[in-house]
Amino acid sequence: MKRRQFMTLFGAAAAWPLAARAQQPAVPVIGFLHAGSPEENAKRVAAFRKGLADAGFIEGQNVAIEYRWASGKNEELPAMAADLIRRKVALIATPGSTAAAVAAKAATATIPIVFSSGTDPVDLGLVASLSRPGGNATGITSLNAELAAKRLGLLRDLVPRAARYFTLVKPTSELAAPFLKDLQGAATSFGIHVTVLNANTAAEIDAAFASIPLEPDNVMVFGPEGFFYVHRARITKLALRRAIPTMHDVRDYVDAGGLASYGSDYFNVMELTGNYAARVLKGEKPADLPVQQATKFEFIINLKTAKLLDIEVPQKLLLIADEVIE
Repeated sequence: MKRRQFMTLFGAAAAWPLAARAQQPAVPVIGFLHAGSPEENAKRVAAFRKGLADAGFIEGQNVAIEYRWASGKNEELPAMAADLIRRKVALIATPGSTAAAVAAKAATATIPIVFSSGTDPVDLGLVASLSRPGGNATGITSLNAELAAKRLGLLRDLVPRAARYFTLVKPTSELAAPFLKDLQGAATSFGIHVTVLNANTAAEIDAAFASIPLEPDNVMVFGPEGFFYVHRARITKLALRRAIPTMHDVRDYVDAGGLASYGSDYFNVMELTGNYAARVLKGEKPADLPVQQATKFEFIINLKTAKLLDIEVPQKLLLIADEVIE
């Protein structure tokens, strides 16, 4: 074989791997948008990754994830959503962050969005209906904002001596109105008056607690709110300092010292969101994927906090609790 022929064949052979690589599809990129911070959501992100992996997508192998964390500064979410759009991500996932879902939906009508929402996504304008989303978004709803009545009832049973009920809301949050509607409806049926306190900043959280009279038998019930979740250690510390029993939507507050929580199993919600994201990456359209509703709920009691607050937890509640922290 002549040298020129050999070099021609060698060059063609060397180019085959490059051509093959060029023909391989690019690894899809998920834009992960969240109102919280990475440190406090590490376990939840792991659950989201598990949902992806169960459906065949493993981060760093056949899918990449671009993370954007607002760390409690919800006003930064629109710019973060716009940045993900500029990067041409395959989809935007907003697991466990209603504010991020709303920001993503406002930013794009074409890039698929997979969310988990703390309240009815139809009311938020994320989808046309639960069964037929009809647009570029679908996901999971925990309906945690609509569980206020259940939390209020459990708090009454936990602290039967309670005389004054308070709640803290972030008035600018998408979750505030549905939570208060459900809470006030339940309070009326129980014959209870609930005083509403507002906080949009950390300083206002402190001020809200300071406004509560230093009297015995005050209690406090919370709804879902990402901003408060960021400041959960601060909230539980303030409540304990003022001897206020608290009822929350997720167990993380109880781990931090809150009295009790009742709400959806957030790890399950995150897994379901990851699984839905995988289905969209495989080609299914959000418009055709019905919004799923959480089916796993948990009731957690912190017995150590109960003892600090001189609360004797009724046996019937200990029996129905999914976990008792001692």
